[in-house]
Amino acid sequence: MVDIHSHILPEVDDGPKSWDVAVAMCRMAAADGITHQVATPHANDRYHYDRPYLLGLLDHLQKLVGDSPKLGLGCDFHLSYDNLQDALANPSRYAIEGTHYMLVELSNYSVPLQTTDSFLKLGDSGMTCVITHPERNPILRESPQRVVEWAEQGCVIQMTGSALTGFWGERVRHVAQWLLEHDAVHVLSTDAHDTEKRIPVLSTARDAAAGMVGHEVAQALVEGNPRAIINSQPLPYFPRPLTGSYRKGSN
Repeated sequence: MVDIHSHILPEVDDGPKSWDVAVAMCRMAAADGITHQVATPHANDRYHYDRPYLLGLLDHLQKLVGDSPKLGLGCDFHLSYDNLQDALANPSRYAIEGTHYMLVELSNYSVPLQTTDSFLKLGDSGMTCVITHPERNPILRESPQRVVEWAEQGCVIQMTGSALTGFWGERVRHVAQWLLEHDAVHVLSTDAHDTEKRIPVLSTARDAAAGMVGHEVAQALVEGNPRAIINSQPLPYFPRPLTGSYRKGSN
């Protein structure tokens, strides 16, 4: 399995606070069958994204961990005006290492109408937006059809795996399953932050997805598609999303 969204670098954001925990997270991921893990520190108003510095930390972590899992660098890019302007001027700065894919996180407080235009602008600059965990966004939870529309225009949709197992609550699980069953999910990732709660484990999410949409699709979400992303290739599984109205589940 390949994990393209994780917070495994210590002392740079709200992820691990020590090298020992960072190493333990990588070893937990490897034990779960994750062979490649992308470190994606936050890039927002709170956490400055210094890529050369982070590459140095990543190299050190790789030496501490050994050969498995293989580590790469991307970022958890917050879609703000200033960030967008910098990404348009320097698209490779925020991308998953050496690729044209970039994780994009939307605000929990506002998802303006021009968001779609921002995705198109990034696309015109050569980047493919990977929209992170829309099922957890309180605004998009109320209107997941917007996520379907972004998938239709070519955005990649990355879901947090533990959303399917109920870790984030029944309401999030319901939205996650709806998106999955409407062919609007392309990647499952851990979004791991520690070794106790938000852990670097994907196998349980893969198994949950297999129970909903079948083993072949589930495997594409944790292996085929994320591996294509780290290799800067088109996604092998990218179905046309199904339209339909969303009915709210349990709170």
